Amino acid sequence: MAILGNLLKGGIRIREGLEQDYSAPFDLQKSELRKMIIAARNTQFGNKYGFADVLQAFKSTENKAFYNVFKEQLPVYDYDSIYAEWWHKCMKGEKNVTWPGYVRYFALSSGTSGSSSKHIPITREMVKAIQKTSVRQILSLSRYKGLPSKVFEGGTLMVGGSTDLNDQGTYSEGDLSGITTSRIPFWFQRFYKPGKEISRKNWDEKLQQMVLKAKDWDITIIAGVPAWIQILLERIIEHYQVEHIHEIWPNFEIYVHGGVAFEPYKKGFRKLLGRDINYIETYLASEGFIAFQAYQGRSSMRLVLNNGIFYEFIPFTEKNFDSEGKMVKDPETIMIDEVEEGKEYAILISTFSGTWRYLIGDTIKFVSKEESEIVITGRTKHFLSLCGEHLSVDNMNKAIELTAQDLSIEMKEYTVAGVKQDSLFAHHWFVACDQKVDEPELARKIDKHLKVLNDDYATERLHALKDLKITVLPTHYFYDFLEKLGKVGGQNKFPRVLKGERYDNWMDYLNQKENEK
Repeated sequence: MAILGNLLKGGIRIREGLEQDYSAPFDLQKSELRKMIIAARNTQFGNKYGFADVLQAFKSTENKAFYNVFKEQLPVYDYDSIYAEWWHKCMKGEKNVTWPGYVRYFALSSGTSGSSSKHIPITREMVKAIQKTSVRQILSLSRYKGLPSKVFEGGTLMVGGSTDLNDQGTYSEGDLSGITTSRIPFWFQRFYKPGKEISRKNWDEKLQQMVLKAKDWDITIIAGVPAWIQILLERIIEHYQVEHIHEIWPNFEIYVHGGVAFEPYKKGFRKLLGRDINYIETYLASEGFIAFQAYQGRSSMRLVLNNGIFYEFIPFTEKNFDSEGKMVKDPETIMIDEVEEGKEYAILISTFSGTWRYLIGDTIKFVSKEESEIVITGRTKHFLSLCGEHLSVDNMNKAIELTAQDLSIEMKEYTVAGVKQDSLFAHHWFVACDQKVDEPELARKIDKHLKVLNDDYATERLHALKDLKITVLPTHYFYDFLEKLGKVGGQNKFPRVLKGERYDNWMDYLNQKENEK
């Protein structure tokens, strides 16, 4: 079991993973925030917002004194506000802004909710934290039943963004996967595929090289966004004229995915396999490694509570977010000991990268408070509520999954836009399907499932939400559109809800396609 052996020889401490198993979530989070405040107490941010006072509050016998002072003295931030006040200084080369020292790396987010990428600071401490959580995830595989020892002896194929970072003088920028991959520990490099040379290339060149090299590798674990992994496996199968990927990689056993819900891809993915494998979900955002699936067969992920991230939770309600998903000025925030199972929350994080009370934009639900296990339900701005229907991405994903089962079809991608219909409203769905399908029947099925999944939606379909429109498109339309935006491959994924400029760009693209016919 070579990987596990190397982890242990490399001095990786299993104790840190066990600490979360046998500690109260509140205690772990209190300790993590204390470390951050101590580290950043003399930064520009720490001086402005009284980190010395927060540290004094940690001494109090009152359990929540430290948190009360923390949230009273620090404002909440979204990307635009924290960039305008602080992060632009880091990009100009200023020292000790929100974290000690200089910020040498900025991760470019996929930018699915807007027209341009965001620059997220990534410090050396955060890179180490991400690597440590990745190790914990590998170690968690020891709990899995039925895994052959060969899983830990073969190669791990990590398909992310290019590791060829852009030098901007005072810092380098690129995909988070590129930043972390460029700093892979020496003990892991013998297992890592496609290797540093191929990883530096753009998506098309990388795809071609991975196909050509595939027969030389013994891949047992694959990690990456479902859409691009599926394209890679299809290309390999086609190139070598085989029935399935297990003819090329007989020991392929684990697929690690994240970024989007996997269910819309699962049916198509299974067609590429010769046998069943294990699927593991991860929650690796541009801001840090937030959670991973710690137990075999579960559809939930466990928050990482003791490795560089402090969490706060905002109830995802009209009290805290407006109709466009924008956070109000002073939202209600709670710590992990106050969350309730089944309720939807937006997440604020403070991290070793100098993000403070920062809204990452995702919404989650706790399925186990005791185990700190969550599922991702969508994005604060990736939902539709034109007239009070409160339709989440989680609702949309489930409706697509159930409809695909009903009609025995495969729908790899979809996106939805809210549109005006006379003086009322409608939802326009754009669905990727390469099979023959009746659009009105597809619309009826999706509508029927949404009414069952969401009471608010069912109510509004009787009143202001007058129609559900469906446009079926070839799958390649979605990927061609991403390529046109320069967002092909790696960590990029298609937005599930289209609004504003992105919707206008999409409609211009479809009109152009129509004119080319």
